[in-house]
This record gives sequence, C-alpha cells and structure tokens, in this order.
Amino acid sequence: MGRIRRFISETMAELGRCTWPNRQQLFESTVLVVVAIAILALFVAGVDEVARIVIRLVTVGKF
Repeated sequence: MGRIRRFISETMAELGRCTWPNRQQLFESTVLVVVAIAILALFVAGVDEVARIVIRLVTVGKF
C-alpha cells in the first residue's frame, strides 16, 4: 500500500511541474490537428479512388 501511495504522490508532484497550455494554445493545437486529419483523409480518399479506377481498368477495361 505504501508503494501505491508513494507512486501517486510522485505522479501528482510531476504533474505539478508540467507546463500546461493555455486556452488559446489548446484551441490552436486542436484546430491544427483537425485540419491535418481532414487533409490526410482527403489524400487517402484520393489515393483510394485512383486505385479503384486503376484496378477497374485493369480487370474490367472501363470505368
């Protein structure tokens, strides 16, 4: 039980030493992540569509 209490105490102390982002930094980071995910999703969808077309051309011979 003492080890768990010590672990929790040390964890809380470490969290107190962390530098946390303010609201503006958090918002900007969130927007950046959402935009990056949207761009990546569009890229993956584009590659998927190109692959679909190429596979269909090779197997069927038409779109």
